[in-house]
Amino acid sequence: MSVANAKHRKTAPQKPFDLTAFLAASTDAVNQALDRFLPPETTAPATIHKAMRYSLFAGGKRMRPALCLAAAAACGGKQADALPLACAVECIHTYSLIHDDLPAMDDDDYRRGKLTNHKVFGEGIAVLAGDALLTQAFEIAAQCRSWPRYSHQDVILEIARASGSLQLIAGQVADLEGEGKKISADQLKYIHERKTSALLCCSVRLGGMSANCTAAQLKALTEFGYNVGLAFQIIDDILDVTQTSEQLGKTAGKDTAAQKATYPSIVGLEKSRKIAGQLTNRAFAALKIFGNRAAALHGLATFLLQRDR
Repeated sequence: MSVANAKHRKTAPQKPFDLTAFLAASTDAVNQALDRFLPPETTAPATIHKAMRYSLFAGGKRMRPALCLAAAAACGGKQADALPLACAVECIHTYSLIHDDLPAMDDDDYRRGKLTNHKVFGEGIAVLAGDALLTQAFEIAAQCRSWPRYSHQDVILEIARASGSLQLIAGQVADLEGEGKKISADQLKYIHERKTSALLCCSVRLGGMSANCTAAQLKALTEFGYNVGLAFQIIDDILDVTQTSEQLGKTAGKDTAAQKATYPSIVGLEKSRKIAGQLTNRAFAALKIFGNRAAALHGLATFLLQRDR
């Protein structure tokens, strides 16, 4: 072919990313892996294993595992290497939901369209089911391989720090202590950074680690995860005041009823939407380093920003 002809040769248009197919495939892979990692519900004591599986397989969107797998793909990694870490993050997320729903915390009756764990198994078993899932997360993570840039210690520290008293737990404590009080936008940001953004950020960082990502790639993933995590929680605040319980699959208006500070209550709905949009734009900008390999991360961020439940 001549140079002239080569110049005029049309390249095939890039196929648009199919988020629905990606989510279906990643959810299926994660569900199968979780089923392998957890003891069967008939294993003694059967009650605790039934309770663990009840909440873990209650139909969640598996967004954190999906972000973990997408981050691995963005860095050229293999899904098999990222799966244990994706499952570990989902166990931590589910444990936090079980505990959040308890009467001593948010006192919620429904989660993901189903009765909450304590409504089915009682408060004592619900507490233990959450404890067991948190512990299970580290057992699963310990089964991952190590990588030239990231050892087992690095991986375990990553999960422990994100879910510990300085991040996930800190956010829940600040959230509880802020109920019924007038708090500032900065204080609310502190809560959201830790209660939600920390684990989302951890998810993408772990995905990158499983692909032996470079320092620059890990920095970009951190920027992406932080901003998407904050945007996600702001949108959650918005949906709590704009959607019905049927649409959300959980009790709507709980934040308002509990006099919890939310972005809409502090800065208003429109400004809340604007902030969420700005955060997501920053997240998108962080993905430029990955080029086309970030299609899944880009699609997931778009989905999180535009969700209605």
